Amino acid sequence: MRARSGFTLVEILIVVIILGILAAIVIPQFSDASTQARESTCRSILQTVRSQIQLYKVQHNEALPGADSGTTFVEAMTETTDIDGTTSGDEYGPYLDRMSANPYDDDPNVTEGTATPGSGTGWYFNTSSGAFNANDSAEHATW
Repeated sequence: MRARSGFTLVEILIVVIILGILAAIVIPQFSDASTQARESTCRSILQTVRSQIQLYKVQHNEALPGADSGTTFVEAMTETTDIDGTTSGDEYGPYLDRMSANPYDDDPNVTEGTATPGSGTGWYFNTSSGAFNANDSAEHATW
């Protein structure tokens, strides 16, 4: 008699079922890790920018970045400034190398205004209160 080699159909089906069960257990954990990484990145960026806003205020007599100086928030934070906040000087800054992208929408743009965030992408800087948030309608816009 000849020796049989190979797997039977039942053996292959059992292996496929086991792999399916393992995939059903592991795949949701990867999506959770991705969500947690985005959240952690967003919180880290917010903390960094907010601390740099506070440093800017200390060095510019409590003025907010871009306020009453003819510059935008991003210009005030990424370029050198004078005490009055104009970017023609080299007394203070830069406070950030570049504006990091919002990890939820990959947009580094900063919208400025006096409303609450939640109507766009990127970041939102409130020019009256100095609040800096993610600019979308999700929960992380209020961190």
